[in-house]
Amino acid sequence: MDSRALIEIEEKYGAPNYHPLDVVIERAEGVWVWDVEGKKYMDCLAAYSAVNQGHCHPRIVRAMLDQAPVLALTSRAFRNNIYPLFTKEVCELLGFDLILPMNSGAEAVETAIKTARKWGYKVKGVAENQAEIIVCSGNFHGRTTTVISFSDDDIARRNYGPYTPGFKRVPFGDAKALEDAITEHTVAFLVEPIQGEAGVVVPPEGYLKCCAEICKSKNVLFVADEIQSGLGRTGTLLACEHEGVKPDMITIGKALSGGMYPVSAVLSRQEVLGVFEHGSHGSTYGGNPLGCAVAREALKVLVEEKLPQRAAELGEYFIKKLRAIASPHIDFVRGKGLWIGLVLKESAGGARRFCNALKDHGILAKDTHEHIIRFAPPLVITREEIDWAVEQIAAVMQD
Repeated sequence: MDSRALIEIEEKYGAPNYHPLDVVIERAEGVWVWDVEGKKYMDCLAAYSAVNQGHCHPRIVRAMLDQAPVLALTSRAFRNNIYPLFTKEVCELLGFDLILPMNSGAEAVETAIKTARKWGYKVKGVAENQAEIIVCSGNFHGRTTTVISFSDDDIARRNYGPYTPGFKRVPFGDAKALEDAITEHTVAFLVEPIQGEAGVVVPPEGYLKCCAEICKSKNVLFVADEIQSGLGRTGTLLACEHEGVKPDMITIGKALSGGMYPVSAVLSRQEVLGVFEHGSHGSTYGGNPLGCAVAREALKVLVEEKLPQRAAELGEYFIKKLRAIASPHIDFVRGKGLWIGLVLKESAGGARRFCNALKDHGILAKDTHEHIIRFAPPLVITREEIDWAVEQIAAVMQD
């Protein structure tokens, strides 16, 4: 069946929640994907950083194939032999006391919200039902009812009310605004170290460190959503490491399984994640043996193949090459590691048409917020592949 026929079936039976480019991918390997007609494309989105290790990494595939026929799911109603190893290895790698596994990134954020509120009542002593969490304008933390309640994206919010109370927004990058917003009811500050969906928005230098210090002085949890920014994407294992910040709690997901299986987690210290009682939170699939086996290998690949270091080196190279493109359409380029936002001038006519043109040149990238193109290839990309990509991008931007 060709692409047109498959697209027609999808548009007939699939609810219209996404607006994908008209390319139907059939297989993938490393940084490359192929459509059903056999045309080859470079994936410059990496499934929103889920495939940092590259598509279908053979070691991660093998881990899945080895575990699947042995034991896939027990739920946490019983113990299994893979989960303890997963908890130990992730906590030791990232430097936290405890981990609570879930499946999707949104579930991890919901878990962090519940944790912060429960900590606020049980440890900090906030009055019942008064806990407040501060978030940032331009945030993206998922699409559940609670999460979209504190979004300022009209498309994400519209017609989903009534909204969940208990949240307050402050400008991203403004530490003073955070300090001014904290009250006796504030239990946490939830922030993306770099805002991804907003267009790879990097905060001013020192922002995270200042926010962490404010939170510490006010007895407020500093919660970093590292679901997209973490696990190598920005050139360090966690993006907060760029400023030497150790959050009180983090959420991770996406690349935690290398794109092979939905695995996410919340990590924190004993005092924070230890607030749960038996039965007070859970997930049927959270911490399942198959997911844990895949995640263990995905993390080993990140470390052993030095993918954060590759992201730092090649990201700097990619950004420099993009900034050298002479185009009347480009306003500026920003980013960290292999996470890049190419911001177009309003006169360019929107980013979507450029993404369609890039597709015709063999590059798959994502438009966001009308005038921004995101480039986030798998971290296994080579310098030669970046050179090829920049040639295609320059051809489109100069046309």
